[in-house]
Amino acid sequence: MLKKRDLYDSRELYELMTHPDVFPFVRQKAYSYEEFFFITRQTIEAEEQGQLISRTILDEWGTPIGTISLFDIEENAGFLGTWLGKPYHGKGYNQAAKAAFFQELFYEIGIETVFMRIRKENIRSIKAAEKLPYVIKANETRKSLYDQLNANEEIYDLYEIPKDLYTLHLQWSTSQDGTSSQRLEA
Repeated sequence: MLKKRDLYDSRELYELMTHPDVFPFVRQKAYSYEEFFFITRQTIEAEEQGQLISRTILDEWGTPIGTISLFDIEENAGFLGTWLGKPYHGKGYNQAAKAAFFQELFYEIGIETVFMRIRKENIRSIKAAEKLPYVIKANETRKSLYDQLNANEEIYDLYEIPKDLYTLHLQWSTSQDGTSSQRLEA
C-alpha cells in the first residue's frame, strides 16, 4: 500500500497530479515533469535529513496512485499532505493509506500529533477528514495555530489527529472485531 518515495515513479505520479481535480490541492505543485522529478529528489533528500516523511501510495497491483507525506515536523508533530490520482477517488485508497501511514508515524517513528490544514473549498477532503472517527476539528482548540495558518486570509480549516485518540480508536475497533488489543499496548 505504501513505499518510500523513489524517482522511478515520477512519470506516473506526475501524470496523475496534473488532473484539474487534483492539482489545485497538491502541496508540492510541479508545472512540468522535470520540475516534479526535481521536487521528488528534494523530497527524498529532505526525508534523509529528518525534515519530512513521504510515501508513495500504491494500489493492490503495486501501481503508484498518489502520495502521502508529513511536512513541517516539529516537536513530534507535523502536517499531513496527501493526494490521489482522479481515477482512484472514492475507492477507499485514501483511508487505507492514512491507516498505514499513521501506523508508521505513531508506532514506528514516534510522532505524537498529525495536523491537517484543508482548504475550506476542498469539500472532498473535508468530508474525508470528518469521516475519520479519530479526527478533531481544531479551529478553536488550536486557535493560535489556526490563526497562524490563516494570517492573511481565512483559507484553511485545521484538523488534529492525536496519537492517543488514534490508539483508542484502534483498541475500540479491534475489541469490536473480537480480536485482542494486546498488540496495540506494545
